Amino acid sequence: MGSEGPSTGFMQKKGLPEGLVLGSCNVLETAGEGALPHLHEVFQSAVAGKNNETSNGGQIIWLHLGVNSGATRFAIENQAVNEATFRCPDEMGWKPQKVAIVPSDGSISQVRETSLPVNEIVKNLSKMGYDVMPSDDAGRFVCNFVYYHSLRFAERNRIKSLFVHVPLFSTIDEETQMEFAASLLKVLASFH
Repeated sequence: MGSEGPSTGFMQKKGLPEGLVLGSCNVLETAGEGALPHLHEVFQSAVAGKNNETSNGGQIIWLHLGVNSGATRFAIENQAVNEATFRCPDEMGWKPQKVAIVPSDGSISQVRETSLPVNEIVKNLSKMGYDVMPSDDAGRFVCNFVYYHSLRFAERNRIKSLFVHVPLFSTIDEETQMEFAASLLKVLASFH
């Protein structure tokens, strides 16, 4: 948990889009409740950084990437649902069924949406040649769990959050996925 993924090295090698600062890059455990302490640490750190920043009033965007083993293309997730229904146990053995991620938010049908323009992001990435689609279904496993918490925290702190499902490297090779991530960062930077 908290280790660097392949994205960090790629971005250091290729460079970041102009005006973009990478605050941190973390690999979370594939665990719902187990990932929360580290996730909340990252959230709090971003908010503290935002509040301490005086010269650069830039927008903070949390970008989450998760693997969908059945995917054949990239999916930009528009929303997350307040439901944890894991088809198999997470890395810590937790297997909730129809459990509200945040009970105080109400029922498991409660939805939180990103404030980023998903369709515009997809359109820009498609023009760059990527096979990408908008999605309203982040699943009900760890990706949705993390995204729901992220959207909730982002909304409360005037930060933006986006989740992208990526296929396995055997479906779309690692180099193409790293280039996609760099292109996505450029698109996101162009909005702010």
